[in-house]
Amino acid sequence: MPSKTIYQGAEAIIYQKDSMVVKDRIAKSYRLKQLDEQIRTQRTRRETKLLLKASELINCPKPEKSKDKTKIKMPFIKGKKLSEHLDKLSEKTQKQTCIEIGKTIAKLHDNSIIHGDLTTSNIILDNDNKVNFIDFGLGFHSSRIEDKAVDIHLIKQALEAKHFENWKEHYKNILQGYKSSENYKKTLEQLEKVEARGRYKNKQ
Repeated sequence: MPSKTIYQGAEAIIYQKDSMVVKDRIAKSYRLKQLDEQIRTQRTRRETKLLLKASELINCPKPEKSKDKTKIKMPFIKGKKLSEHLDKLSEKTQKQTCIEIGKTIAKLHDNSIIHGDLTTSNIILDNDNKVNFIDFGLGFHSSRIEDKAVDIHLIKQALEAKHFENWKEHYKNILQGYKSSENYKKTLEQLEKVEARGRYKNKQ
């Protein structure tokens, strides 16, 4: 089976080959070749480590060992991308899915993993109705409450933008699931400060 491009962005091409997905970081001609390879290798290594750790905690693709330093090879997840399908699900399934998203974020945060790009485009509901997180390219390790609050702020913004008719209900259910986090209260308090800073900047 020939490879099929799933996504092409500024940083990487993601393509499917058989039952696997490959994320290939694109070389940048404006950077010195040696520096470019170093940057792409470091980012690939960091994301691979995050995925390996996350895959022990939540549903997400577990990368395979690869000789190519700028590629991540992982299993293809069959299912629905929530950015396109969340609002088409039954009300019951929408609620269950959002609660599960919150619980999944809580597991990551309680293990000092920040996703960094929490949107429904990076969440897949697989054929067993399980929530799967993908694309940890902007992720990092941190135990800071500030970083956890920003992660929650990102998913809130994504819901407002992509699911504007139902975003309040979705967000409420995500927070219900996130209550399982050991730092739930501190994170929500910090989130208020993060959002207050955003409102202040917008007024300037």
